[in-house]
Amino acid sequence: MLYIVPTPVGNMEDITFRALRILKEADLILAEDTRTSGLLLKHFDIHRPMLSYHKFNEHQAVARIVERLLSGETIAVVSDAGTPGISDPGFLVVREAVRAGVEVSCLPGATAFVPALVASGLPCDKFCFEGFLPQKKGRQTRLAQLAEETRTMVFYESPHRVVKALQQFIEVFGEERPVSVCREISKLHEEVVRGTLSEALAHFNEHEPRGEFVIIVGGKP
Repeated sequence: MLYIVPTPVGNMEDITFRALRILKEADLILAEDTRTSGLLLKHFDIHRPMLSYHKFNEHQAVARIVERLLSGETIAVVSDAGTPGISDPGFLVVREAVRAGVEVSCLPGATAFVPALVASGLPCDKFCFEGFLPQKKGRQTRLAQLAEETRTMVFYESPHRVVKALQQFIEVFGEERPVSVCREISKLHEEVVRGTLSEALAHFNEHEPRGEFVIIVGGKP
């Protein structure tokens, strides 16, 4: 069995009882960063073998992982925060496990964009998840493709690119397009800045962006 196990994006209390049980019972835990996941496991007094599994080694490691699954082992996949596979490693091992006939189960749990979307005040019955835009090549092309998007749009962004992203959104969507910028979800300094794109840009020009960001942009009216 392969389990995809969401882990807290901030507050440790956000993990589920089932996730803790699976982590305690797994023969192996695949971790995006064993140091980060090690802190989580230590906090909950979980002592299971871990193996580093990230975007730089997943192609080399996946065949051996599937072999271990086929031999009868139960393996859990975790990322640094949130649900593996959502802008984090996880898709490849799920795909190959499914191809090999291994049972795959994804536990419900923390994902950063869901609370950011629901708390945004923007329509969330229909939305498109864009995650991280390309940093350079293809970024402008993708934004241009979204110019006519009528659904609410969800983006992930690093703090040092938030201002640039808001500037680019204004160029494509217009300065009056509604936006909700959420940072540090479920952490001590969680903050949501709502308004127009121009208002959000003014805020973060004045206040240095810090932490992890989810940007929710309203669709074209």
